Amino acid sequence: MSEYFNEGQIKLQEEFDTRRLSDRMEATIIQSVISPFDAQFIEEQNMFFLATVDDKGQANCSYKGGSKGLVKVVDETTLAFPIYDGNGMFMSAGNIIVNGEVGMLFIDFNRQARVRVNGTATVVKNDELISNWPESLMVVRVKVRETFPNCPRYIHKMNLVDESAFVPKSDCKTPDAPWKKLEMVADVLPKQDAHLAGNEQDVLSAINRN
Repeated sequence: MSEYFNEGQIKLQEEFDTRRLSDRMEATIIQSVISPFDAQFIEEQNMFFLATVDDKGQANCSYKGGSKGLVKVVDETTLAFPIYDGNGMFMSAGNIIVNGEVGMLFIDFNRQARVRVNGTATVVKNDELISNWPESLMVVRVKVRETFPNCPRYIHKMNLVDESAFVPKSDCKTPDAPWKKLEMVADVLPKQDAHLAGNEQDVLSAINRN
């Protein structure tokens, strides 16, 4: 029995005759540290997908966006990224507090390339790196367990048209989120957003779904 692959993975590897290939991949591309090449790739991205797990073992996947440098490679085994203002549910950060296991997927859609990083995360409110990200509420540090590139075959080629106007920057005011003006949340907004309370009704418009 492999110490890396679990029983379910091995069962499918044997069924599809990829056991030897999988062992070779484990031995050659899966690393316990971030290579300089992958570090550069990670810091060039302005978004990534974050998978977390709660205290019941239930998974949650989130999109995290910002400007280039959204994720900082602190050293060969540590990544850091900000928690920005969101919808107030703190799904990702909350999961990290109760179960630190995370998976991070970085994709460059223009180059059609990707890198996976898995590890254990912690949430730090007064991290020394927080000034790197204007308006960051907290910083998440990830202790890397494994990192590896993925086959790029199924990555669709896309080019960035515009960076989100809501990404916080030090030289301009960040626009208010339209959904905070919905009547459905007017009476439950946190103190810092109470002045945004409104009577807007179009939920789909507020979340770009119409």
